[in-house]
Amino acid sequence: MNTLVSSIALWPVTWLNMAALLRSARLLKCSPAALLQVFGNSRHVPAAGRLYSEAVGTTRAGLCVQTVPGRLNVNSLSSYRSTLPCVSCRQYGVVPEQRGLVKDEPSVAVRSKQAQQFDWALAKLDSSVRRTGRVTKTLLLRIFHDICRTGYPSGNQALLLLRSCGSLLPEVPLAERIELSQQIWDKLQELGTTYDVSHYNALLKTYLQNEFRFSPTDFLTKMESANVQPNRVTYQRLIAAYCEVGDIEGASTILGFMKSKDLPITEAVFNSLVTGHARAGDMDSAEGILSVMKGAGIEPGPDTYLSLLNVYAEKGDIAKIKQTLETVENADILLMDRDLMQVVFSLTKASHQQHVPEIVEHMRHERGYVPDAMNLCLSLITHGHEETAFSVLKSFTGLLVESQTSDSPDLGNFFLRHCANMDKPVENIVGFCKDLKDSGLHSSPLQFTLQCALEAKKTGESMKEEGLPLRPHYFCPLFTHYQKDKNIPALRAMQELGVASDVDTFSIYILPSFPSVDSARTSLKEAGIDVDGNILIAAELRTEASRGNLAGLFSLMSSPALPNIDLSAFRASLISGFRGKCQIGSSLLFAENVAYFLYNLIDSLNETEVHSKEEQIREYFGLLKNMNISISLNIFRGIRNILESYQVPELVKDVLALVDKKGNGLEADATLLRGLEGKLSFLEKTLAELKAEGKPASSTLKKVITVLCAEEKLERALELKTQYETDMTPAAYATLINLCCRHDNAEEALKLKMELARKDSDAALDAQKYVALVRVLSKHGKLEEAIDMLKEMKEKDVQLRDSTIGLLTLTMNTAAMKGDANTIRRLQETIFTLGLAKPSSNLCSPLIACYLESENYAGAFDATVEVQKQYNQMPKIHDLICGLVEKGDAELLQKVMEFLSQERGEMMMLYDLYFAFLQTGRYKEARKIIETPGLRARPTRLQWFAEKCIAAQQMEPLENMVDMTVKLFECDRDDMYHYLLRLCKETNDWQKAEATWMKMQEENLAPRERTLRLLADILKNNDKEVPFEVPEVWFEEVKGQPEMFLEQEIKSSPMVQAAPRKRVAASPPKEATVDDYRLKLLSLCKKGKAQEANDILKEADSMGMVLSPAPYDTLIKTLLASGNIEDAMAVKNIATDHIPGFSLSDNANNLLIISQVKRCQMKDAMGTLKGMLQADQVPTQLAITRLVQGLASEGNSQDIQEAEALVKTLGSIKLSSMLFVNNTALAHIKNEDIDSAVELLESFYIQNTENQKSSISFVFRKVLDANNDAVLDKLSAMAERLCNHFASYRAATDLFLIYLDTGRTEEAKFLLQRCAAVNEQKDTMFTYMLRAAQQPGQAAKIKALSELIPDFTEKENIFSHLVKCYGLDKDFSSAKALYERMQAEGVKADELTLKRLALLYKEAGETVPFEEPPESFRFYADKLNKQRSESMEPANN
Repeated sequence: MNTLVSSIALWPVTWLNMAALLRSARLLKCSPAALLQVFGNSRHVPAAGRLYSEAVGTTRAGLCVQTVPGRLNVNSLSSYRSTLPCVSCRQYGVVPEQRGLVKDEPSVAVRSKQAQQFDWALAKLDSSVRRTGRVTKTLLLRIFHDICRTGYPSGNQALLLLRSCGSLLPEVPLAERIELSQQIWDKLQELGTTYDVSHYNALLKTYLQNEFRFSPTDFLTKMESANVQPNRVTYQRLIAAYCEVGDIEGASTILGFMKSKDLPITEAVFNSLVTGHARAGDMDSAEGILSVMKGAGIEPGPDTYLSLLNVYAEKGDIAKIKQTLETVENADILLMDRDLMQVVFSLTKASHQQHVPEIVEHMRHERGYVPDAMNLCLSLITHGHEETAFSVLKSFTGLLVESQTSDSPDLGNFFLRHCANMDKPVENIVGFCKDLKDSGLHSSPLQFTLQCALEAKKTGESMKEEGLPLRPHYFCPLFTHYQKDKNIPALRAMQELGVASDVDTFSIYILPSFPSVDSARTSLKEAGIDVDGNILIAAELRTEASRGNLAGLFSLMSSPALPNIDLSAFRASLISGFRGKCQIGSSLLFAENVAYFLYNLIDSLNETEVHSKEEQIREYFGLLKNMNISISLNIFRGIRNILESYQVPELVKDVLALVDKKGNGLEADATLLRGLEGKLSFLEKTLAELKAEGKPASSTLKKVITVLCAEEKLERALELKTQYETDMTPAAYATLINLCCRHDNAEEALKLKMELARKDSDAALDAQKYVALVRVLSKHGKLEEAIDMLKEMKEKDVQLRDSTIGLLTLTMNTAAMKGDANTIRRLQETIFTLGLAKPSSNLCSPLIACYLESENYAGAFDATVEVQKQYNQMPKIHDLICGLVEKGDAELLQKVMEFLSQERGEMMMLYDLYFAFLQTGRYKEARKIIETPGLRARPTRLQWFAEKCIAAQQMEPLENMVDMTVKLFECDRDDMYHYLLRLCKETNDWQKAEATWMKMQEENLAPRERTLRLLADILKNNDKEVPFEVPEVWFEEVKGQPEMFLEQEIKSSPMVQAAPRKRVAASPPKEATVDDYRLKLLSLCKKGKAQEANDILKEADSMGMVLSPAPYDTLIKTLLASGNIEDAMAVKNIATDHIPGFSLSDNANNLLIISQVKRCQMKDAMGTLKGMLQADQVPTQLAITRLVQGLASEGNSQDIQEAEALVKTLGSIKLSSMLFVNNTALAHIKNEDIDSAVELLESFYIQNTENQKSSISFVFRKVLDANNDAVLDKLSAMAERLCNHFASYRAATDLFLIYLDTGRTEEAKFLLQRCAAVNEQKDTMFTYMLRAAQQPGQAAKIKALSELIPDFTEKENIFSHLVKCYGLDKDFSSAKALYERMQAEGVKADELTLKRLALLYKEAGETVPFEEPPESFRFYADKLNKQRSESMEPANN
């Protein structure tokens, strides 16, 4: 054996003659794979990870997994490459020339689409592997065909597909897997994919996993002809191929070649040699490999022992297996359940299944056992060993029965489905079903198996023979299959099995296949199919209603032979038909349920339809009135709300005529119509009338005061209070007190509070109003009165929320700015002693801030010690240390450090000192601190300082922190660079971002997608070339939400990082309680660690623990935020099983909608929205917007209209007024129905003059981005027509500004010439300038606008906004030139502009040529806003 590894005669060779070298070795008896010649290389990085790790039920040759102690970060792989046998550097062949037909280089847009598709495919496959440990052939083929449709499949897409054709397909026979991999290889090569060594290695792995016999020499020849250089992984897998058939000579040849190239002989090679010697019949040499490994300094690991166990299993040597298992246990080596399942598979394949139960007994049922066992069962069934698979199934279904809460178990569905799909003998399947039912594992196994057979287009009569009922919906798959034959064969099959057709069957599948109901009757009669007349009539009613034949429907309903049918059976079809035809006449004049039908009808119409059919609807209302049909008050209110939102007040009066006023206790119509009048004037008029009549006016007075307070009219509100003081209620007083506090009127607020106390001593304000009162009183020196308010809160049990606690902090901060430590102490003592709030860092910080403000550091330290001892809080410690470092007070600093070390530990103290040195520019001292031996990365502390630097735009300390932490143990380097790039984006510093990119490459860092996207954004915004392929996303994250969920998904995704063999789970101890699991789960969710939290839940669930609803909902939201719909729904199912009535919260459903839209699951998203509304939940603006935009991208205008109708029932959601109009137009454009889009937009502006302020710039931008000139021409003509013929200028103005925004200045100029009225749309132009000035790089656009339309606003405004832009761009030279121009033209700059200019001058190191305004930016911004609002008030009045 030693000669095999160390004493082989080696000679210098190159990889080019490797194939020739191997030809002298004994070839394998096999047929080679037909590989086509390929050229070139690829820059796409392969997607590593769990997708390509081995699943249960496959051969293990070539598998390369090694456990590394500690955590292995994907970004630190390079440092482990010398020790990790499974990690190899990807090498690329250099192509001297391109031969043959090569496709054009894909465009940037296509590359973006590739990246988007890769992310989508990766997410789909990753999700499948997460849930089940496998991939279905259907999913893989779907992804394959979608990728092929682009015409330019990328290298990483090819890699993703090839690596999924092996053990991840346990339901697919080996021959089919090979055929599929070859199909993918050939097709992608035909489409122009360039293969590199990673693709050949992936193909090799697929061959090994699928037991495909091939010639390694031919394989190397193909690589040589393609000018692709093999690497270490290639040789390892070729050795595995030789060893699979026991060819030690061939393996020895490659071993010698690897030795000559100084390639390491890894554990994976030795594992293959164990298999090779055993299959060559030399078990002594196979066992001796372990000694050779130890001699070579490689300790045999779990994979080596597993290889040995497998060869013993192939021999059926159960004694040796037991002996090896005992050796492994004594050596403290962990073999997981998944490994033992490999042994079970090997035993079964070698016909030694009698030993399987003994192996199963050794399994510990650890986490992940069930999906692995399911995959083992599937593999065994695929290989024809369903009996063994059933015994394995029964071994783990017992675990599930323990946690089964339903009265109708259905365990083993996957097993029965696969047996049906694989055409296993019917008698075997029936036996399995009987056993499952007798064991109580499945309530209806035969019914389920029949359903599977029908779905697979296979039928049987076992259920009928067993006397079990057959349902019509079991035959739905057959109806889909026999649609071309009018579904008659499916009906005949139902009749033969004695299954009666129902209304759904006829209305959905049968009648729509025929031109008329009569023809359907005739055909069915000729086919000898008996039909229940009543069912056919009901189906006919539904069909006629959906077709819009309302006259025919009325005729049917008027027939004396019509059976008693509930309206709900065809109400949806009726509304659909009415909307389509809107026929008025003798139809639908039945009184029963008419009110509810009427509401549903109006609710289903959108605003455009109501306006276009207003006269017909009015005529219909009149017809109902003439027939003495009335509606309830609630129905009227619902219809009124809809019609008022559509701006059709005249129709409201017509509906009002249908209300039975006497029956509803109404005297007049005014009460119902008051919403149409001005609210305030109506209320004041009502108040005066009530006072004149001597009636109680308290309620009306409260409403008037509420409206006045909303409009901030304090004086008028106080006048009314004085005038109607006897009618003042506690609620009215509370509203007035709050208004006084907002106006900083302490005297009046206190006076009102005392009046309220005299009137009603038990009356209490809410927490926000009490705190506002405390703030204004303490601010004006009324400390005792403020403390009295706090005591009153305690007496009246007023609870503080987080927002009101924040106001208390603000109150004490105001005192801190004045240096009033006594006030702060009194307030803190009162708050904490009374228990109004628990001591927190925020509430305790004002006391320390009070001393720091006056630079009294000794007092600040004493206050810190005081706060720590009394309240166990240590706020403002960073500011204190920074102050001491800057002052150079070493003695006091030493005391602070000793105090910190004692209270918080040495490591936390070191971090505090490190951050202080960074903050104060003492970088040499900071480096000494961070290089302290044994110091580990603390991600939360590092993030805290990074966020502080980003908020303050401090580049230097942040950059130094990133550089210093390069060798810090367990420091996530991608996080560090992401912080740096975030600050680069904030400051628009593309040069620094570019330098950061170079540093990342020097560190050999593999950045995450979010980091690459951020860097690409910075470069693109500055018109710089992006030197890498950008991973694109088509949706935007929630505004203001950190990317922690996405980041965590990428960090922990099994697609990115292969899971080590032995994982130490961060789970609670074995004796943990339900509360321990709950807290751990919530903590992980808060950190965004969705998968780890899910594992904790599964562990708790397996132990029979039931949590409260909140942790389930939190985990579901965390999973959905990371896009993991499947796991989220699995958690929901767990919660539903344990908690009756459990349902997703509003936020969870909103995240579910966004995730479904992201995956293009639009039907599911619509269903989720409807479910939310039925459950009285409120969807967010973002969820609705994403849904509507997703529908538009698919061209689904019908569902957009349905979504609009659903959303309009909710008045509280502030959606863009143009969301539905714009996206409906885009849906028409997507369907190439440009005329409908133009008609929709044109009618929108023409039919209602109030729509003139609504913008369609979203449509123009989408069309321009798509470079769709044909659509743009028509939309441009429409805009000009609206402007010149209908005096509607908004569309043309939008197009002009979009031209300007996208740099098409010439087109904008021509549009101005054709539509001169655009020059007069100054408000819109000014708004555009305001928005543009909020973002960097927009100065050129504002200048272009001012050049094209010089007088759209005053010069002062233009210049001030240009200065703001230059400030964002750090463009001092342009700002200086602009200031000189302002001086020359006599333009006066406001104080805010001067403040911005002064900052630019100082940053450039130049003297400020004017007196800098002394106050802060915020002060002058508020002052300017106030001046503008005051100047606008006279115009508004």
